[in-house]
Amino acid sequence: MEFNPFSDEFFNDPYEIYRYLRDEAPVYHNEEWGFYALSRFEDVVAAHVDHRTYSSARGVMIQDMNPAALKATPMMIMMDPPKQTRLRKLLSSRFTPSKVADMEPTLRELAGSILDQLADRDSFDFVNDFSSVYPMDFISQLIGVPTEDRLPIRNLVDASLTREAGTPDIPVSAIEAMAEMNLYFREFIAERRRSPKDDLISELMSEEVLREDGVRDRLTDAEILGFASLLAAAGAETTTKLISNALVLIWRHPEVLERILEDPGWIFLAVEESLRFWPPSQIQGRSATRDIELHGVKIPEGSRVLLLTGAACRDEREYPDPDRFDIEREIPIQVALGHGAHKCLGSFLARLETRVALEEFFERFPKFEVNEEACERVHMSNVAGYSSVPISIR
Repeated sequence: MEFNPFSDEFFNDPYEIYRYLRDEAPVYHNEEWGFYALSRFEDVVAAHVDHRTYSSARGVMIQDMNPAALKATPMMIMMDPPKQTRLRKLLSSRFTPSKVADMEPTLRELAGSILDQLADRDSFDFVNDFSSVYPMDFISQLIGVPTEDRLPIRNLVDASLTREAGTPDIPVSAIEAMAEMNLYFREFIAERRRSPKDDLISELMSEEVLREDGVRDRLTDAEILGFASLLAAAGAETTTKLISNALVLIWRHPEVLERILEDPGWIFLAVEESLRFWPPSQIQGRSATRDIELHGVKIPEGSRVLLLTGAACRDEREYPDPDRFDIEREIPIQVALGHGAHKCLGSFLARLETRVALEEFFERFPKFEVNEEACERVHMSNVAGYSSVPISIR
């Protein structure tokens, strides 16, 4: 069986392929596209932890990133420690559990206000009208993007991540969208340099960080650009997909929905199981810094290695009956949001945003139907989920 991460089959439902890979080819080699892939839970977790062997320095997408692009827009997820540590230490202090918890009132007000605008409608698209709007609006508010610019930025993020089925080539439209988004944030950062405001970008400009040589300095414009781009793409898109994935999964399981409507406290566990069952990020790209021998297969130094999070999260070696959606399941390591040095910086925020979104939705719309036949999935690099979830209100 072929594993082609650019195929319609992969975008729509990769789980039979994942099962084959775990059982028959735990170190899969795709000669046509030039990559290796790890699919078992134990191997994926070990690779996440071993950043010295599985490096992120050439990017975390399926393809190698252009070195010039990596230099122009440096992102933490495309660095290895200790280089990554300087940025991560500064930025992670903004997303501790306690600081994220302080964001809940703002998130709840934002989610409620968007949903209230849909209250008189008997149908709407959950993704287009809510789950794509809410996370991006919050991230934009956090970093200071004006209200009138939020929809254009959201559209640019979508376009920059969209891929065409059947080819590893990045579409011209995606390249143009990335360039336009970077230009916007460069101008935005320059404006904040001239006139700081009460937002996260202005705060980062004034903070000093400790370099590897012990000298304290401030973030460069390029580093701030990388952080803003990362928040806009990974922060908003991952949560958008998680919220809509969770809604569809809960709707598919009426007994879970009934529990939640009786006691919203179950939503937290439903979010965790949704992360495992349908991770919004299915693949993380790495490059081998040395020759690797695993399951009798040699991965040569310099090879592209894909960590298949989506496959790892359904590995029966880790999870009994892994294809069953079980909100009471124990999940000791939630690899869906990364692990080790590259554990998602916004993991607490993504969980909180999703919980609040579902709480506010179910409070207003306890009786709804998902039109699964009309649902559409995205064709995106590293992001999996729905582009459209039509629902009707009963």
